[in-house]
Amino acid sequence: MAMDVHVRDLRYFVAVAEELHFTRAAERLYVSQPALSKQVRALERQLGVELFRRDRRGVALTDAGAALLPHARRVLADWAEGAAAVESARAAQRSTLVVGMSTSPVRGGLLPAIRSRFTAAHPEAAVRLRQVNWEDPTAGLADGAADLAFVWLPLPGQDRFAWTVVAEEPLLVALPDTHPLAARTEIDFADLLDEPFLALPESTGPLRDYWLALDVRDGRPPRIGAEIASTEETYEALAAGLGVCLVAEGNVPLLTLGGVTARPVRGVTPSRYVLAWRREDGRRPLVRAYAEACRRVTERA
Repeated sequence: MAMDVHVRDLRYFVAVAEELHFTRAAERLYVSQPALSKQVRALERQLGVELFRRDRRGVALTDAGAALLPHARRVLADWAEGAAAVESARAAQRSTLVVGMSTSPVRGGLLPAIRSRFTAAHPEAAVRLRQVNWEDPTAGLADGAADLAFVWLPLPGQDRFAWTVVAEEPLLVALPDTHPLAARTEIDFADLLDEPFLALPESTGPLRDYWLALDVRDGRPPRIGAEIASTEETYEALAAGLGVCLVAEGNVPLLTLGGVTARPVRGVTPSRYVLAWRREDGRRPLVRAYAEACRRVTERA
């Protein structure tokens, strides 16, 4: 028995089986009645059985037709589900991927390299970068405004997220050119304990604690010179002498403009800059693809 039956033939068979009337079935399928009859007869020849009894009293299913009907319905349902899944995947490929960031990742052309690799694999997808104030350390992940985000660890509610590490970098201290410690080539963190520090907003939780280096202060509370929520605010506060701050090596060029310098610091934990996403989004095709593009680019760096 030949088995290469078309989905169209099964759809025609089911319509006639449910209507038990060729004309009504043809109207339902938006085809002509002769064309429908021709296709059903072709299916019967292919299967080697009659599926319908046709006489002056009307149309009725044969035993073979009744046996085929539930299987034909199941095939059509499975095909419809598969077609919907394909359409969903195609829609996902064409959708816009929002990538949040609180600090621009200026490390060696990282963003253009990731975009190039990602769009080569998904030319129909659009990537939109979204700059987020430092008051949200997740850069839009927590409230769903971003699909992925370049962020610093640790994150509030960190168990909710997965990530790939973009960079692990030593810390430096940024301070005014006129600061007495600016003359040193390297600074012990112990010499910074009494310095006023620039602090992230309290809403950033563990990330604020990290940049204040609470883990190496032996319980001594930091002096807060000012709160900052952007790179621009940080530079202005440094230039005005309101305090000092720790900065990852890759971000030093963002702050060491006129009047501000940076020096390596001994005794602090290196920073981790990551591309993160919500764990439940880890199976989304575009999220996986962008994360993979990031991994490939950082591995080559």
